[in-house]
Amino acid sequence: MTFAPREPRADADETLDPDDWDALRAQGHRMLDDMVDYIAGIRTRPVWQPIPAETRARFRAGLPRASADLDGIYREFADHIAPYTAGNVHPGFMGWVNGGGTAVGMLAEMLAAGLNANLGGRDHVPIEVERQIALWVRQMFGFPDTASGIFVTGTSMANLMGVLVARAARLGPSVRERGLSDRGAGLTAYTSAATHGCIAQAMDLAGFGTDALRRIPVDRCHRIGVDALRAQVAVDRAAGLEPFLVIGSAGTVDIGAIDDLAALHALCRDENLWLHIDGAYGALGILSPEIAPRLAGIESADSIAFDFHKWGQVPYDAGFLLVRDGEQHRRTFAAPAAYLRRETRGLAAGSPWPCDYGPDMSRGFRALKTWFTLKAYGTDKLGAMIARTCALARCLEAKVAAEPKLELLAPVQLNIVCFRYRSDDTDRVNAGIVASLHESGIAAPSTTTLDGRLAIRAAIVNHRTGVRDIEALVSAVLEFGARESEVRQFEAREAGR
Repeated sequence: MTFAPREPRADADETLDPDDWDALRAQGHRMLDDMVDYIAGIRTRPVWQPIPAETRARFRAGLPRASADLDGIYREFADHIAPYTAGNVHPGFMGWVNGGGTAVGMLAEMLAAGLNANLGGRDHVPIEVERQIALWVRQMFGFPDTASGIFVTGTSMANLMGVLVARAARLGPSVRERGLSDRGAGLTAYTSAATHGCIAQAMDLAGFGTDALRRIPVDRCHRIGVDALRAQVAVDRAAGLEPFLVIGSAGTVDIGAIDDLAALHALCRDENLWLHIDGAYGALGILSPEIAPRLAGIESADSIAFDFHKWGQVPYDAGFLLVRDGEQHRRTFAAPAAYLRRETRGLAAGSPWPCDYGPDMSRGFRALKTWFTLKAYGTDKLGAMIARTCALARCLEAKVAAEPKLELLAPVQLNIVCFRYRSDDTDRVNAGIVASLHESGIAAPSTTTLDGRLAIRAAIVNHRTGVRDIEALVSAVLEFGARESEVRQFEAREAGR
């Protein structure tokens, strides 16, 4: 049986646009007002709250086949989505290194969605906006005009791309056709034991395998041991392997440590190694005169990965990769195709395109919310905000040091404080404290393990966080710590009967 194609009706506009634009406008204004109220009144809400079973069940419903009223859909959002987010907009969110976003960024995201621009390529101004931000980033880090930059989802992707650029720089363009082959199998990379897990994942995805990544011990401040790194490079060379890449950290995930980047650059120069910096959030400390000196050497890196959506407070997502050798960056990813033909005139002009610098042809307009943020606040104000989060961390450090029931577990280097409540059953008590904090809605720190001990980890990233939020966290930790300790003591007595 065959079916004739259905002819479109000549008397009907079969689009997805609304029949009543005024009604849509009114609904849009309600949504905007509600979201502005949501951000403005965020302190009146809990940081996080458990998801009710009824709400969770709503998101198990089947595929919608019929149209629905926008007002009803929005009510479902307001009642069952907005109240149950992770809470990183809230000043009490200190669990993971998540930025708080801004109302300016939210509005810019709306504008970007309206334009619906695809920044994979072609000749249109949204790409010029991204190119301008690449220029600004070069200025931030003191990179040459020939350096390239591109927006990606986040630093995990940027780190993978950095590894791929370093791989191509060492093995040449043939690696894209032949893979690692025999020579590539002997390449080794180096990072600290404190580095984020996405580095090992990048080595896996790049085809090296995680065994090719050497995790170098750290010093007492959780910085990579440069002497140990140099020794490991020598051992690997003697074994017939080929060191090619060092990944330094500008703000480690656990405590915010910054490696000695100048020393890493000197070693990489001596050993002919590519220096990539994982600066997920810490690299933007370059905007603060107080923190920038601790990043000395970052200007000499071959590539830097970082996120605007962390300390930069741009709404998610807005990761970025900066590469000193822009031409090497382009050679790593450019993939000419007939359907991507470049012209000197018309919409197909403007080469090279962003898709020549990364794996994505379809790319959202991440640059617009970043552009709005940088222009609205300026780097001086953003730098001052970054320094303030570090000052708040020192405030929390002082409160921990002054309280006999609390113990600091690592030196505070940037904006992350790792501490614990003293107890006979310390790990279980502190895990219980964190869970109780989350459920109370007062604050949302996370946990990590340092030297085999469970720590309460407070990462102060949100620009809305203030001294009163630090005080509320400490008071709640003491309250829940006493309660959890009593529970554990009771359980121990019962078990001993």
